[in-house]
Amino acid sequence: MHLPHILLAEDDPLIVEGLSELLANEGYVVDSSPTQSGAVELASRPHANYALALVDLTLAQGNGFAVCNAIKSVSPGVPVIFLTAADDELNTVTGLSMGADDYVAKPFRPRELVARIQAAIRRARPERVTLRLGRVSIDPDRAHVEKDGREVVLSALEYRLLLLFAKNAGRLVTRDMMRDALWDDAGAYVEENTLSVYIKRLRDKLEDNPSDPRLIVTVRGLGYRAGDEG
Repeated sequence: MHLPHILLAEDDPLIVEGLSELLANEGYVVDSSPTQSGAVELASRPHANYALALVDLTLAQGNGFAVCNAIKSVSPGVPVIFLTAADDELNTVTGLSMGADDYVAKPFRPRELVARIQAAIRRARPERVTLRLGRVSIDPDRAHVEKDGREVVLSALEYRLLLLFAKNAGRLVTRDMMRDALWDDAGAYVEENTLSVYIKRLRDKLEDNPSDPRLIVTVRGLGYRAGDEG
């Protein structure tokens, strides 16, 4: 299992030790550096894939602003949380204005810091929505279709039709709805036989037994219903 990595730029060894242990118990791997140059080097590695960066504003060598700039230039989507002195309001505002996602004042409460980290990661990496139709799963972000964990290769029109059924699972899908889904031009006429051909192709690729369909069920005289193999 791939554990999420956190980049920690902090020059206080006690804080590094405490945070590394705290975050390890939460399921994170911590890569730390006490200097600006070291943190920038970690963030710039070819295969660096940090879920988040914790950056102390005041480092013994360099500063947290430069680290934040470097991280955002290499990986704009990586959230950055600044660790700041409790009374350092000006630096906090400056950090937020230059792209930091949040800040936590020292001394911080461990559980609050973990909650801030988890919230920032969730905002940066929202959960991918997956549509399901029986044992078929559809990832709309990637236009990727699987059945029982195996990829199903569909044409663009087959995919658009499947998406229509998945979004209307359990409901009637009329032929007019199919026409609108398959062709962007709402005025285009689509032959009845053309729709039947695409239904047959989908059944051949997705049904266990295309002659006895369970996913795409014919409703005589009306259209089709997106069913469930159950």
